Amino acid sequence: MSNDDSPMEMTPTVACSRCDREWDLLYELDRQGAGNRALEQFALDHHRHTGHYPDDVTPWMVRCRRCPDGEQFLSERPARRFAETHARHTGHPVRLEPPDSDATERIDGPRES
Repeated sequence: MSNDDSPMEMTPTVACSRCDREWDLLYELDRQGAGNRALEQFALDHHRHTGHYPDDVTPWMVRCRRCPDGEQFLSERPARRFAETHARHTGHPVRLEPPDSDATERIDGPRES
């Protein structure tokens, strides 16, 4: 194995300019078994412990017009599922906001019959 192909050289890294640090994801890959979700797991853990996401990670936002807290997700599928489920159970209108767009989708609960 050449030096360029060593496990450490091939391990993905993530940086945070606010923390002025960079981390390799070996812990998430080896210890937590996160596999192809290592970056997502690190980003969620980083946000949970610091209150912000690492560089180049912007979440999908789900905001209910009636409930005070919004929810954040790193991919569309869980964000959409949460928005649709919240609207269905509460009847509240919910906004689904993609990370890289100003386009907001409104999701409404079911109509009462």
